[in-house]
Amino acid sequence: MMIPEITTIPLRQMASGDYLNLQVYKFIGEKPGKKVYIQSNLHGAEIVGNAVIYQLIEFFQTINSTHLFGEIWLVPVCNPMGTNERSHNFSSGRYCSYEYKDWNRIFWDYEKSAYDLLTFAKSQINLPLVQVRKNYLSIIQESFAKTLAEINSPSGIPYTEKFRSKLQSLCLDADYVIDLHSSTNQGLNYIYYFRDREKSAKYFLLDLGILLNEYDGDAFDEAFIKPWLALEDCFQKLGKKIIFDVEAWTLELGMGMQMKSDSVAKGVRGVKNYLVQKGVLPNCELIQSDNIPNQMILKARSQVTKYFAPLGGMIQWRVELGSKVKTGEVIYQLLSFNKQGNLPTVIDVRAEADGLVYDVSTNQAVNEGEYVIAII
Repeated sequence: MMIPEITTIPLRQMASGDYLNLQVYKFIGEKPGKKVYIQSNLHGAEIVGNAVIYQLIEFFQTINSTHLFGEIWLVPVCNPMGTNERSHNFSSGRYCSYEYKDWNRIFWDYEKSAYDLLTFAKSQINLPLVQVRKNYLSIIQESFAKTLAEINSPSGIPYTEKFRSKLQSLCLDADYVIDLHSSTNQGLNYIYYFRDREKSAKYFLLDLGILLNEYDGDAFDEAFIKPWLALEDCFQKLGKKIIFDVEAWTLELGMGMQMKSDSVAKGVRGVKNYLVQKGVLPNCELIQSDNIPNQMILKARSQVTKYFAPLGGMIQWRVELGSKVKTGEVIYQLLSFNKQGNLPTVIDVRAEADGLVYDVSTNQAVNEGEYVIAII
């Protein structure tokens, strides 16, 4: 039986004098191996990952430390500022209310400031991959340490920068990062993945995987893996194909403000199976991993079409979440009260292309230009 090391990290002192904290649960195996970092609730309304982490903590306590290769760090409720935000009965917390920044678009990306990465790659090209990873990680950590110096300066830094530093300091040296989200609205269970990681994406046993082929590096998963993808690109230019065993994932598990049992179960099952397939946990009856290849639908994020209301009104009908639609098919009807001396009208909105409805708005009263539905 494993007992986690529990670390409480002061995060922010409020005007009242009270503190917000992070709590990290560390399961350390007796055998060396990979470091896995798992967090949840970065966006305030997306609480389902907390239930996934709770069940994982319970599960890890039932196994012997000799069965864990490496270490697993779990951080539930990783953004208490966002989690505690409310608007009437609704959780919000997607944006920092002071700076109005998306909590998942604030992170530090080493690659943006990396100096002459191609020269570094040339100096490493004949070294073992393990040594290359160690050398590059050391450079990333040194650069990150310089950003921390500003925190204690007299002028200080905004809270979002302090917050990102706390989270990233926990995972900078990880091998695998898993960020547990859900739709802020209502969504299917799916995963975001990066290039050359398709095989590992299927280990999560979800039905849909979306390739992040367009990104700026400011999201949590992007900021972690982008420097490694950039170094892989440099080696590719030098004629050497290298894929580091460094992976970052964002799991989208169902809908915001709810812990749907099906989404929780799929999240727990997927993470367990991923850890088995990556050699962090043994493949045994206790784990019950799934070795059957998953028939995951793989799409690129560039194939996503989001539909926004052409006029203000009420969505009186909409295709169901998870539906497959054809080009020209009506996907929702908008009841518009135009208040210009005319009778109310019903507007049919049709699909621009074939696809799968994977996300829909929670609110069915929309102003002109507000989000309604997403199809991939």
